[in-house]
Order: sequence, then C-alpha cells, then structure tokens
Amino acid sequence: MRILVVNHRDPMHPLAGGAEEGLLQIFSRVVKRGVEVTWLCEKFDGAKSEEWLKGIRILRKGNAATLHLYAPLEARKYDAVIDSVAHAAPFFSFLTNQATTALIHHVHQDVLKLEMPIVKASVIGGAEKGVRLYKRFIAKSKATQNDLIKKIGINEKRISVIYDGIDHAVYKPGEKSREPMILWLNRFKNYKNPLDAFIIHRKLRSKAKLVIAGYGELKWEVEELTKKNPNTVYVGKVGGERKVRLYQQAWVTLSTSYIEGWGLTLVEANACGTPVVSYNTGSAQEIIVHGKNGFLVNYKDYEQVAKSLDYILEDENTMMNMAKQSHDLSLKYDWEKTAEKYVEYVQKLVENPV
Repeated sequence: MRILVVNHRDPMHPLAGGAEEGLLQIFSRVVKRGVEVTWLCEKFDGAKSEEWLKGIRILRKGNAATLHLYAPLEARKYDAVIDSVAHAAPFFSFLTNQATTALIHHVHQDVLKLEMPIVKASVIGGAEKGVRLYKRFIAKSKATQNDLIKKIGINEKRISVIYDGIDHAVYKPGEKSREPMILWLNRFKNYKNPLDAFIIHRKLRSKAKLVIAGYGELKWEVEELTKKNPNTVYVGKVGGERKVRLYQQAWVTLSTSYIEGWGLTLVEANACGTPVVSYNTGSAQEIIVHGKNGFLVNYKDYEQVAKSLDYILEDENTMMNMAKQSHDLSLKYDWEKTAEKYVEYVQKLVENPV
C-alpha cells in the first residue's frame, strides 16, 4: 500500500513545529508496518527536492501557495492520501483521488482573529470552511471534532478521532529541581498567550522560578518581560534532551493557550512526571484529570491559576504525588498504538474510498 501525506512543512523545515513532529512519529512507524509513505511538502532554501527520513520519502515542490496545486497532481499516483490541514487552507487532493481524508489538527476560525488583520482572517477562515468538501476526517481530539461539527458544519459520522501518542522511552520521569520551578514551553503566538505566564507568576505566594522556553513572533516581548521580572528565565527554543530535562526538572508545567487541537506539551510534561495547570480550553479537558495530573482553570482567570500553581509548589509531597499520577495517566498515549490506528484507518479507506 502506498500513501501520500500532504503537509506544508517537513520536520527539517526551519519553521517545523509540533504538527511535523507528530506526523514524523506516526508515519515513521507506519512504514515499519509495510506501508510506503511519501510526504509532500513545500521547498525551502538549501533543501533537496527529494530525500529520505526514517523510511519516509520526503518530496518537496513549490511554496506555501503553489503546494495546493501540486497536491492534487501528486495525489492520483497513490492508493490513499492524507491531507494534513495544519494551516487552515485545505489541499483538495480528493479532486484526483477519492481515497483522501483530511487530518485536522485544530480548527482555526477563532485563532485567526487573534493572529492577523480582520480582512485576512476572514479570507483564510472562509478558505478553511472549504474542508466541508472532504468526505472523511481525522480529528486529533474530541475538542477538534466538536469544533468541526459546530464551526464548520461537518456531520459527526464523517469524523474519526485518533489521539497522538508519546515516546515513553524518551519522555520519562527524571530528577526534579531542588527549588520549585514552573515551566512554560510552547510557540510565542498570540493565541498561546505566553505573556500571561508573567502576570500569573507575579500573583504567586510561592517564590518559584518561572522558566520560559519557545520561539515565535512574541520573542521580543518575552525577552523584555524576563528582564523586568525577578526569578524568571528565558532559555530560547529547546528540543531533544534539553527539552526533556526541563520537563523533568519542573515541579509543574503551565499552559495558557486559547486552544490546542492536541495538547502535545501537556502529554509530554505528564510523561516526564510533571503535572500541568492549564486553561480549561480545547483538548486540555481530555488530557487533564482535574486534581490528579493537573488542574483546569477558566480562561484568563489569573488568580485561580496562581492558586492552583501554589497548591503544587508549596508542598513537595503534593507535587510528587501528582507527578506519579501524571506519569501513570500518560501511559495510555503511545505512538505505536497511534500508528496502528492510522494503518487500520487507511486500509478501510482504500477498501471503501467512496
């Protein structure tokens, strides 16, 4: 079986993020199950037109705009196609291949209003609604499934929910920081609210250190606030062992996103034995069991977020108990299980493309 995955970026793209990491984790395991996978994406400076990565053929054509033209042309060559709609506008591979499904990371309708001018947001939001033309959908969470139903108008029967996994050989508990430490780790986008972390930190009773890790458009603002706020540290963009070590050291991870189609950082933190305090938005409601592997707090309720953090930070025994529960609850997420579900889904898609 030969499948095509269409996604704007590949894992080696300089702007690659969580979506690309997740796709790599899934499809590097799918190929081990005897499936041929080609990943179609846009070109970037210095990149080869074609190369291999963990058994996946990476095929680069066009740019962010013209990739939408190349997708239907390539799609007809494969048994099945997964259009990864990570940046709102769909690829329409179904025009040339009926065995096509749309993989929806999250619905952008509300996020667009926070990230760009109203006219541009309206245009892209309208383009996103074009996903209605797909016959089938994979949603990364029930929250994304609900948004597809309510905001895009998709029939629930056309949507399958497949959760992302985690590599427990990499993300595992380690030694905690001697002193209480809060970790905020994500991209610096308006809808992820990195600046909220500083407001919340100032409201704490405890003298915990706030460590900010990430990159993006709000980098300058984050750097300036770090200089002005005592006991805060900005460590830049992190990955690999350093990211895992930060998760392990933290007593608690803070999440302030307006929406997360799939809260990857929440699961990564839990797998490293770190509870999460998060706004009660998006998929956080599916990942966090309130009072066990973290706390859910109403959006922008800074006072309650601070109280929840203090509850964990002021008692090491409480933190360690929640750390154990966090790790235990993370074990239900596993990339091998996720990959197997994708293989089963695609097989059914090939057998019944109409």
